[in-house]
Amino acid sequence: MTTSPSEPTTTSRTPGNVLVIGACGQLGLELTAALRQRYAPEAVVAADVRPPKDPAALAGGPFELLDVLDQPRLEALVAQYQPVQIYHLAALLSATAEKDPMFAWKLNMDGLLNVLNLAVQYRVPQVYWPSSIAVFGPDTPREHTPQTTIMNPNTVYGISKLAGEQWCEWYHRHYGLDVRSLRYPGLIGYKSLPGGGTTDYAVDIYHKAVAGEDFECFLKADTYLPMMYMPDALKATLDLMHAPADSIKVRTSYNLGAMSFSPAEITTAIQQETPGFQVSYAPDQRQAIADSWPASIDDTAARQDWGWAPEFDLEKMTRDMLVHLREPVVA
Repeated sequence: MTTSPSEPTTTSRTPGNVLVIGACGQLGLELTAALRQRYAPEAVVAADVRPPKDPAALAGGPFELLDVLDQPRLEALVAQYQPVQIYHLAALLSATAEKDPMFAWKLNMDGLLNVLNLAVQYRVPQVYWPSSIAVFGPDTPREHTPQTTIMNPNTVYGISKLAGEQWCEWYHRHYGLDVRSLRYPGLIGYKSLPGGGTTDYAVDIYHKAVAGEDFECFLKADTYLPMMYMPDALKATLDLMHAPADSIKVRTSYNLGAMSFSPAEITTAIQQETPGFQVSYAPDQRQAIADSWPASIDDTAARQDWGWAPEFDLEKMTRDMLVHLREPVVA
């Protein structure tokens, strides 16, 4: 049985060094912490293009400066640490990528190829690379989007993620590289601020509610999108990476679902805990992106192949988010 990131762990199962690229991002900070809880902290190497804003955030183990586009620097770190797992999380997200499409393509694609090529060269046993619901597009069925379906993304982020999925499958087929991937929905967590994604309103709205401020949402009130609370995303990632190789049937990327809700519904959930909280709506360019994405996800393949099951729904997540965000900051 796979240990949840929230459960006590020991270091007895440490497989060797683990390299987390993009460790200062929303997912990276929490995944690094979960891996250091699971393994020996000194065996989990965090790497990013700049140090974390809070030096204490990654203080539990080694940190290396790394631009994943700097192939010689990346190779030096792989040669030095000889990782048995690489988690490659560095990417430019959906809304930010639309503002600088050429750099987004370069970072998202060349970064992945640098990692895959070095993983083959240095015989890294496992690579993890996250995909996204952005791989789907306006022609994709919006309700219960299937694992295999029409995929016609209309954002640079989505195009790069779809191409990345095919590269991951190609490297597995041609080199036997054990690369695994999940199509994350919108991720919601209390440990970091929004990072430029279309679903980030569902993070920012909690911060505004706790601060006693009104919130202006950049999506329409009835825009449904698949979402997931960070503890479930961490659990899914670790469960996938520790599943037996013969149970991994999908080598592009697995659909991953937990809950779907609209801005109006998350507002109601927050108001039940924080009466008086008010939200207004001013849809911007991110509305068109959201309209091209699924409203709900069919993740049957993940449930059948390696036993995926989420733990949080909207109400449970909302209570937990508000409790943690209201905790006093320890100096």
